[in-house]
Amino acid sequence: MTTDHPAPVSTQNGHAYCLLCGARNSGSWGLRFRATGDGTVHATFQAHPGLQGYEGLLHGGVVAALLDAGMTHCLFHHGIQAVTGDLHIRFVEPVPCRAVLEIRALVVRATPPLYRLRAELVHDEHVMAWAEGRFMQRRHPRHDSATAG
Repeated sequence: MTTDHPAPVSTQNGHAYCLLCGARNSGSWGLRFRATGDGTVHATFQAHPGLQGYEGLLHGGVVAALLDAGMTHCLFHHGIQAVTGDLHIRFVEPVPCRAVLEIRALVVRATPPLYRLRAELVHDEHVMAWAEGRFMQRRHPRHDSATAG
């Protein structure tokens, strides 16, 4: 894996308007991931009642989105743009809708163009949910004006 030249989150890679982290999306949740020396990425997220499912609990779809975003950003850190092919989530404990959450993600196995990752959602040092995902390296569309017409 490459860590020398990570792929920036930008309009060039189609991620600037992401709901979770997009700098150009006015409705973005503002996730900002940072990498550690071991290749893991981390982000902090303040949940709120506007994201609840059952009363007082964070919606399961929000939990899934946070875990998926962590794995995607882990790949960005390694200079890889990929899309989710498979996502398995284990909901360990209900997540309070006002919780301060830490998202952690790491690459488990890399056999390009396929990548296997793991992410955890942590609150007060307890793993509230975890996910394993398989990602496929993203192919970039060719911009060949000779074929347009």
